[in-house]
Amino acid sequence: MSDDHGRARKLRRPKPRRRTELGLLVLSSVIVTALYTLLSFSTSSATSLHLAVFLGIVLGLSLIAHAVTRVLAPDASPVFLPIAALLNGIGYVMISRLYPHEAKLQAGWTAVGIFLYALTLYIVKRSRDLDRYRYLLLLLAIALILSPLMPVIGENIYGERLWIHVGPISGQPIEGAKILLCIFFASYFSEKQEVLRIPTLRVGNRLLPSPAPLGPILVAWAFSMLVLAVEHDVGFAVLLFAFFIAMFWLSTGHKRWIVFGSGIFAAGLFVGIRILPQVQERITVWLHPFSHAQTTGYQIVQGLYGMGTGGLIGTGLGLGHPGFIPFPSTDMIFSAIGEEMGLLGTTVVVVAFIFFLGAGLQAAQRARSDFSKLLAAGLTVILSLQAFFIMGGITRLFPLTGFTLPFVAYGGSSLVANYVLIAVLARISDEGNRPALVREATTHAVMIREEDLRPAASAPPTR
Repeated sequence: MSDDHGRARKLRRPKPRRRTELGLLVLSSVIVTALYTLLSFSTSSATSLHLAVFLGIVLGLSLIAHAVTRVLAPDASPVFLPIAALLNGIGYVMISRLYPHEAKLQAGWTAVGIFLYALTLYIVKRSRDLDRYRYLLLLLAIALILSPLMPVIGENIYGERLWIHVGPISGQPIEGAKILLCIFFASYFSEKQEVLRIPTLRVGNRLLPSPAPLGPILVAWAFSMLVLAVEHDVGFAVLLFAFFIAMFWLSTGHKRWIVFGSGIFAAGLFVGIRILPQVQERITVWLHPFSHAQTTGYQIVQGLYGMGTGGLIGTGLGLGHPGFIPFPSTDMIFSAIGEEMGLLGTTVVVVAFIFFLGAGLQAAQRARSDFSKLLAAGLTVILSLQAFFIMGGITRLFPLTGFTLPFVAYGGSSLVANYVLIAVLARISDEGNRPALVREATTHAVMIREEDLRPAASAPPTR
């Protein structure tokens, strides 16, 4: 038994992935520290006295997260944490340049996010345990989505009801709801995928696709239309339905239902544009921003001017004028990065999200169960779609949404929720990358220990 325990412990030693992760974290810390140093030089002739404190916080939080992963998820992908640290650091530098008081709050929310990252890895020992609570999590997700409509805590900001305010804390509850919806959809589709995939409708001598997928598609469509009509949030309605369609396609592979769902959603969106003034205004600003440059299109026009001013390498940290852009630390932080860091800075952000997408899909491919596969794919898709929609809205590929750029923009609810998201991905990745020898050695050791505790059947009774 001691040999089996020793073999299991030897196989559980930290893998080269953790050394890779540590190296990537150091690299991201060097990049972020260099950016902060450049910002300090632009505002004074010497580096800021807070540079040592900043470096300690950046390295300290990164090392804490790395140590937790080394202990609780030693086989997890080495990419998730460094990407989060890099994006979070770039955003923090830009927020410090714009609003120093918000930077202090963002540092606090980062610490909370790291704590919840560790807590999630500690509580969620196995990803399949989340499958047991799908309906409870669905109810909680619906409650979070509809909470901004409550008269006491809900807030209406610029015609959209996306925020809640409880005491000194405010945030967007949809950031937490998206993770809960991922868990529910992964659980539902992993259980029903055979029913949704196999043709069961017989017409004459032919088997046609089952009409069973029609029900979930209509429910998702109705709920997204409800969000659009009640909360006036085009972005979340589109994100919710696009995410549902992506999960449906991943689990069934049926293209015809995707076309059908996209068609009815486009029809509903067209009707919403016609009857909802806030939605119509957002579409008009998207199509003709310069015609409303002094009114409703001022934000997007200033963002475009800022990115155009930045050019290839930017004006330099602290040397541009991103303050002319409304909400430069939240909705438009990608434009602020483009102005002062140029195409080079925005490319770093885009490439980081592409690497995250690749690592998440790799974790989904190696997952041990259908539920874990769909959950990893769903979490990856929804965060990537959110980043794609906000960056596309700023560059006028899509209408501007009310989302914040994950890990980069100022906002406690988004930052904390996304750290929980990558913790779940790390758990799934750890399970998928874990060698079979570790599981066999551990299971064998447990079986031997149980047999040692069992009394022998042939042993004579004691007096």
